[in-house]
This record gives sequence, C-alpha cells and structure tokens, in this order.
Amino acid sequence: MAKRVAVIDIGSNSIRMVVYEKTSRFAFHLLYEAKSKVRISQDAYKNGGNLQEIPMQRAYDALDNYLSIISSLDARKTLCVATSALRDAPNKQEFISKVKKNLKLNIKVIDGIKESHFGAIACANLLPTQTNALSIDIGGGSTEFALIDTNNIKETISIDLGTVRLKELFFDIDSIDDAINFIDTKLDSFILDINPSTLIGIGGTFRAISNAIMKLEKYPLNKLHAFECEESVFSNFIAKVLQADKTELKSLYIKNERFDIIKPGALILQRVLKKLNITHLITSGVGVREGVFLSDLLRGSKNKFPANYNTSIRYILDSHIQDKQFSNHLNKLSKELFDITSEYFNIDKKYRYELSVAAKLYIAGSNIHFYSQNKHSYYLLQSALEYGFTHSQTTLIATFVRYAKKKYPSTTHIEKYNSLLPDRRTLDFLSYLLSLSIALLSHKPRNIDFDLEFNEGVLQVISNKNLYLAKESVTNLLKISELKVIF
Repeated sequence: MAKRVAVIDIGSNSIRMVVYEKTSRFAFHLLYEAKSKVRISQDAYKNGGNLQEIPMQRAYDALDNYLSIISSLDARKTLCVATSALRDAPNKQEFISKVKKNLKLNIKVIDGIKESHFGAIACANLLPTQTNALSIDIGGGSTEFALIDTNNIKETISIDLGTVRLKELFFDIDSIDDAINFIDTKLDSFILDINPSTLIGIGGTFRAISNAIMKLEKYPLNKLHAFECEESVFSNFIAKVLQADKTELKSLYIKNERFDIIKPGALILQRVLKKLNITHLITSGVGVREGVFLSDLLRGSKNKFPANYNTSIRYILDSHIQDKQFSNHLNKLSKELFDITSEYFNIDKKYRYELSVAAKLYIAGSNIHFYSQNKHSYYLLQSALEYGFTHSQTTLIATFVRYAKKKYPSTTHIEKYNSLLPDRRTLDFLSYLLSLSIALLSHKPRNIDFDLEFNEGVLQVISNKNLYLAKESVTNLLKISELKVIF
C-alpha cells in the first residue's frame, strides 16, 4: 500500500477529500482534509433523480481542485467512491465519463450496503469498543445502518431516506406530517427486529447536533470523535431544533450552512430514537472515507486491526518517540508498580491501561522541545490519541504526562475536566506512580537493573548497581503519605 493515500467521497450534499499518511504497517494519521458543499443532488429528487447541470459542474470543479491538492501532497493512490446521489441518478454516466475522460479519475459508485459496510468498518476499528450498538449514517439521499457488537459487524442496512431527499420532497412544501409517515414506513421495514442500547452517529447531521450540545454544555474537551451523550439530552435538543426558526437555530450553535437540512436530519433521528430503546449515544468522527481507507489498509486482516493494537499509539511512537528503549522500560515499570500496589491502595484495575499508555508515550513531547516536554506531550496526546479511546481515557492519559515529575494535578485542571477524571485520591496516586517510574529510571539503564518488593505500604528497591540518580530523583518527588520508598 502506498505511503500516502487519498480518499474522495462524493455524497449528495458534500464532496469530502482526505489524505492519510502511513507511518508503519497499520499506523497512520490524517495529513489533509477538505470539504466542499457542492450539493450535487440539488433539484435531482424533483426531476426523477437526474443530476442537474449546475450542481454537476460544481462537483466537477471541486474534484479538479482536489486532484491538484492530492498531486501536491504526492499521494500515490486515490480511492474515489460515490453514494446515493449518483447511484440513484439515471444520467450518472454522463458525469462519471466526463470526470474519467478529463480528470483521469475513476469514480466507483457503491450501493447502500457497501456504503453501510464502510461506515461500520470505521466505527468498529476507530471507536472505543461498543457492544450491542447500531450505527446510523444520515446522508443527503440515503441513511445507512449497521449492527456492531464488540468490533464485529453483524448486519448492514441501507434505506432511501436522506436530508436532501426529505427537504425537496416534503420540507420545501411544508408537508411535515407526510415526511413523518414516509420516515416511519421506511424504518418499520427493519427496525422493529433489533434492540440496540447504543446509537453510534456518523455523518453531518449527528455531528452538528453533538457539536452544538458540547458548546451549549461548555464541554471541556475540544474533541468530537467519541463524544458520549445520554439519550434524554440528545432527544431534548432535537426537539428544540425541530421547533426553532433561523435565529433560534443560530443560538443553538447550528451553522448557517446546515439551516436548510438540519431539520430533515433531526426528524430522522427523532423517529429512530422513538422506535428504539436507546440509552446511550456516541458520536463518530469517522465514516465512509475512513472505511474505504481501512478496507484497503486491512484487506489481508479481515478488516480488523491485530488484537490489542491501537493505531493512534503506534503513530505517536513512530513519529514522536526516538528513545523507544526508555519508552518500553517506563511502560513496563509503571505496570509493575501498579500491579504490586493497586490492590493494597484500593485502586480500580481498569486504570492500569491508561497508566501504561501514559508511560509509553510520556516522552513524545521531547521531540518538539526537551525543556517543555510535559506541556508538548500533554497537548499532543490530548489531540492525537484520536482512535479507540473514550474522552475520559484521553483526558486521564494526557493529565498524567502533563504533571509527571512535578506537582500533582492542579485544582484548576481537575475542576475543568472533573466530569472526565477519577476521584482526587485515585488521580494523585496514579500520577505518583508515573512520576516514580520516571524517577527510578533517571540513570537510563539499558535494562531495568533493580527489583521491587512491596509490603504493607513500603516499596523496597533492590539492586547491586549504583542508583544514586534514582535515589535523588525519588527523594525530590512530592510524596504519597501512605507509600514509603526505600533503597
């Protein structure tokens, strides 16, 4: 597979383009992203699905520009898919042939099931593990669903139900009751046979609503992917959107460009939530584009990453950590300290993973500037730990590296991220374990050259080596009153 791969997704409402760069076999990061609201399906549903000249020209011009960007970034492979608007259009070949002849771009028109499958691949691999979940991707012309359980895709469904389609058929003529009947009829064909507890939202409508809720609630983390929300909060917000005029939509943090299609999308979501016993919602920042890329990247691995593999961790290791020996030692030592002390201090075993990731990635910021390593590691991890982590996990890991070797997390920091962090005692103890691990490795041994014994609150460091720097560093740490360290 090429090191840089571009993916273009031609939807009914927008054309999106992304360029991914691989850093190792399964590790990658987003290099570039662009979106153009060409609305290729504009007026199509009023004209038998036929694409109209002006929207087609907008789409052509956007593709022309995208290909120039792709060339400038030296991406060696371009994958281009088109969804509902083109697959529904009797005259689609006119557009496809023009693009192929003039731009040398092959457009692959995918059916609804394939579209659903691509979205599900992205969610199953790039979100925290979900059980008994239903993904929903509301597009301009169709809506795709997939049943996902513990990263396995159980079923994929596509129905001709989209924001632009509803707008042109019902909302433009103020026929909302007919729109509700239309939606319910489409949903009843399959939705009565499933009973998911979690709804995973893909696509612009779901993301726009989630983003607005985050702003209204002054959510502390600036990250949309993996944002979690209770059903009642989401449903109440949808009800407000459906009743709002343009001025009120703006006050609800809905962007102007979505004013004409947010209500059709919100209505679809409302009808889905009314028919299912959903208790929990999670927003996906990934969808068809990432699914297309992953199906190419993971084609020899049954569309799954290897067990216990995280692509974001691997990307940070590949790109920002030069001293991998120290990173591995720190990871190993932090886990050992956790294993021998956590039960005595009544610390939940689930935090072992977050501590180990923080230890492994602690020195990532030194690649930017050694003296401000903690600060850079903090911002890097808060942003780049993108895939496979909950917001609570990301916040906790980033907090560990921010305060490592220094004071415990500040009251101001804890107050800001209070909803995403554990209790103060747990946070301080885990922070100390990372700082202690760093201190014990101050002499940068080729191999860990000491053993640890723990008994009734006393940690003994045993070695026949000179651990002067380690002793000095441990002495300088802020102490945990219940834990004593002796050499």
